Amino acid sequence: MADTKVAAAEVASQNSDTAPAKEKKATPEKEVKKGGGKTEKNVKYTNPFSFDNALQNKVVNSLMKQGKKAVAQKILKATFDELSRLGEKDPLKTFNTAFQNATPTVEVTAKRIGGAVYQIPSEVKPKRQESLAIRWVLAGARSRKGQPMYKRLAQELLDASHDAGAAVNKKKEAHKMAQANKAFAHLARY
Repeated sequence: MADTKVAAAEVASQNSDTAPAKEKKATPEKEVKKGGGKTEKNVKYTNPFSFDNALQNKVVNSLMKQGKKAVAQKILKATFDELSRLGEKDPLKTFNTAFQNATPTVEVTAKRIGGAVYQIPSEVKPKRQESLAIRWVLAGARSRKGQPMYKRLAQELLDASHDAGAAVNKKKEAHKMAQANKAFAHLARY
């Protein structure tokens, strides 16, 4: 009889060992102290919005309308939350990647030479690259209709981080124009 109790206890302990293991895998990761010295993992999301980040400040200032900076900051914070909700593990990395993908390296400038106007390709300075990327991403987000701004901006950033969307198309169009007019590059010195 004692043997059957021991065998039953072993079976119960094996069953109890396998069941909690499945539960631990399903729960998010963050260390939480439980009774008996056991810990569980559970990751808590923190919003990566920062007042110290120069790119985020420029986006907030470009997003702002009628001097309402607090509203623009709330939109950007909500955008990071939305990116996280859409499944992005690192919303800040997605944010930076989106602007890198939307940054142009060349553009065409119109110059009048001898009565004719030529589209002359030229390199874009770094400060202008950043401002064009911000402008194009925000314009792409504003062109989407039917949702709040933070959702539209999150979707545009997600698309831009995957080399799609209005901002990246605008960049590709600028590069295509520069490539088509490279025959006039020698006129840049005038």
